[in-house]
Amino acid sequence: MLDIDTTKKVIHELYNSLHSHPDQSPYLLNITDVLSQVYMKLDVVKNPEAWLSRLVNYIYMEAFSRVPFSREEDKLLIRLGDLSKKSGLNGRNRASFDDKSQFYGLFEKMPRR
Repeated sequence: MLDIDTTKKVIHELYNSLHSHPDQSPYLLNITDVLSQVYMKLDVVKNPEAWLSRLVNYIYMEAFSRVPFSREEDKLLIRLGDLSKKSGLNGRNRASFDDKSQFYGLFEKMPRR
């Protein structure tokens, strides 16, 4: 079982750290958008472990060679990855890693960057 409070704390720390970057590229803004969505919905989604796993994969794909992370940000992302290992294999986890829309509902406005 995923510890939602611990997970939200790590997401919050990562969000704040990334939000303070001087260069707010579209890739970084996409990542902070998604971190915010997951933070708000993590305790109400049916399978939070799978959602967290998708979040970690999305961040790695979006940031790859485009967003430099500090050591502390790397540690936070690794911690999220460790927390997400509880998801196992399932169909919900097989979404496209680089699609931001997987974190937004059908009728929610998704920021375009």
